[in-house]
Amino acid sequence: MTEPLIALFESTWGDIDDLCSGLSEDQWNLSTDCPGWSVKDHVAHMIGTENMLRGVQPPAEVVVGDTPHVRNDIGGFNEQWVAVYRDKPGAVALDDFRAVTKERLDALRTLPKEKWDEEGFTPEGRAPYRVFMEIRVFDCWYHDQDMREALDQPGFLTGPAADLSVERVFAKGLPYIVGKKAGAPAGSSVVFEVDNDRAAIGVPPEGRASRLSEIPESPTTRLSFDRRSFTRLAGGRWTGDQARAYGYPDIEGDVELGDRVVDNMGFTI
Repeated sequence: MTEPLIALFESTWGDIDDLCSGLSEDQWNLSTDCPGWSVKDHVAHMIGTENMLRGVQPPAEVVVGDTPHVRNDIGGFNEQWVAVYRDKPGAVALDDFRAVTKERLDALRTLPKEKWDEEGFTPEGRAPYRVFMEIRVFDCWYHDQDMREALDQPGFLTGPAADLSVERVFAKGLPYIVGKKAGAPAGSSVVFEVDNDRAAIGVPPEGRASRLSEIPESPTTRLSFDRRSFTRLAGGRWTGDQARAYGYPDIEGDVELGDRVVDNMGFTI
């Protein structure tokens, strides 16, 4: 049986290839919602991460330069590969992206099931390699969306890769956003409606906020988004004010709590 994640990599990397094919240098250099990064920088970052997974390190002589937007060690590592491509044409970055993703797909296609199940490092702690690769699909899908926003070419918001990405926000982000960042009070519940998908987070009298198995009929707050606004907010790409300027979300119930959740939705590194 073929590992289903391989098809998600094929579709996501294929969409990035299609999106970037034929871009002008001005388009490659457009600024994105990720501070300090151009469209080309997102491709460079993805090249770097896949190279790291192949055991390839950035050149020792690379100079990162001034990066006030870097906030942690992972960000500092990412900037090394961004710097490698900073002065290269976008077409060169795209060619290298095609080459490294082809190599990675070839390697993943030959990976036996026990390796997919094998526990090891992931950005979320020790977990099966399959989980690490889910995070990679999520990351690449997000960067595809970053580039689409900058290029004013919305799309790829439906399908298995987008579904996986929304579900990861539901499962990994929403309890932290509602309980920790927004400080929802004990006994409250928040329902998120994202197009046709729904998730509910409850805050018990004692303990941490968690995802509820059933959607309450009368939650404390109900927030309704489209996928674009929801994922822009959860990825820290938009502020609450930016989302509200586009008319999202619609809030029912406790509006003050709803606004607090929206203003604190960014949770990715």
